Amino acid sequence: MNLKGHIKIALGYFFIVAILGVCMRMFQVVDFDFNYKNILHTHSHIALLGWVYTALITIIYQLFLSNKQLEKPYKRLFWSTQISILGMMFTFPFTGYALLSIIFSTYFLINSYVFVRLFLKHTSIEQKKTNSYKLIRASLWLMVLSSIGPWALGGIMNTLGSASSWYRNAIYFYLHFQYNGWFLVALLGILFFIFEKHSISFSQKTFKLFFKLFLGGVILTFFLSVLWMQPNSIFYFLAGIGSVFQIAAFVVLFNAVFQNKQLIKKPFTKLEGVLLKTVGLLFFVKLLFQLIGAFPAISEIIKNNIDFVIAYLHWIFLGIVTISVFAFLNYFKLFRITKTNYVVYLIAFIITESLLFYKGFVLWFNSRLIENYYLYLVIASTVFLIAITWLLVLQINKKNTSY
Repeated sequence: MNLKGHIKIALGYFFIVAILGVCMRMFQVVDFDFNYKNILHTHSHIALLGWVYTALITIIYQLFLSNKQLEKPYKRLFWSTQISILGMMFTFPFTGYALLSIIFSTYFLINSYVFVRLFLKHTSIEQKKTNSYKLIRASLWLMVLSSIGPWALGGIMNTLGSASSWYRNAIYFYLHFQYNGWFLVALLGILFFIFEKHSISFSQKTFKLFFKLFLGGVILTFFLSVLWMQPNSIFYFLAGIGSVFQIAAFVVLFNAVFQNKQLIKKPFTKLEGVLLKTVGLLFFVKLLFQLIGAFPAISEIIKNNIDFVIAYLHWIFLGIVTISVFAFLNYFKLFRITKTNYVVYLIAFIITESLLFYKGFVLWFNSRLIENYYLYLVIASTVFLIAITWLLVLQINKKNTSY
């Protein structure tokens, strides 16, 4: 089965996401005749489900399920999933949340459940003993947990309406357990698979401590998502404890990696090492964001400042998640990234994040934006599009596909 072809499809979605991103940035600069909210829904769904989901299940299949007996059922499931993603891509721009887009979204959820069943049923007994399996299994259950959000939306819209706080919380529930649960834990599972492949081991005591702290943090940091409601102080406390748990988990993992630093350098190329070090730095900053956000005074600022929220989500998605996926796809020879290509992508990421956080601070201090601010955002988004287009062309060009 041509898994490299599946990754090209995932990159194709990322390319479309980048185009939609440029269009949304241009909305503030040029008079466009389109429904911004519908494009936003399309952009977010294709980013999460087209690019990241497709890339992650392709890697997980290669690592845990790639045997001849599963090739046909997985291939059917893969193309069934693509139908659901394409359905969303061609309905959300024109209808928003309506009957057809909801049907395709539901169809996607069912496909994702089938993949979870495939993974749980067909991984071998030996694989189930590994730490990487435990992390991937946990990530898939967190993905299933996140789907409670979309299932709840229909009932909330029909009873309480989209203006209800429950509607907003259902979306936040979904996003939290996608970004901070399914994506991050799956990426950690892939990292541990590489460690195991190269006989880089950690004591079970160390792994269990890391595992419990990190997953406990994933659950508890969800309460950060409800602080906009100014709930009882217990919610701030739980969010803070979750943030501390994840910092502690990061310290445990970093200490274990540091003790094996000479061994850990060996599996990765120099570029892959740079990508993963970048991710480590971005992840540490994310943990600090979480801890700071648990304080009532800061959560009050964030509640009224959507730009901080958008910057934070992009920090995770375009920074931590996407750069990790780049590193792992390159490592498993499912695609190729060059140093120059990565530098262009990183420049776009740094400029975009700087501009988003800058606007958040401008609103916080009730100041004025610099002249042509939105034009600068368009330019930064265009640089993203150039980097992703270049990456896609690199995979399509047969002269450059020698991994």
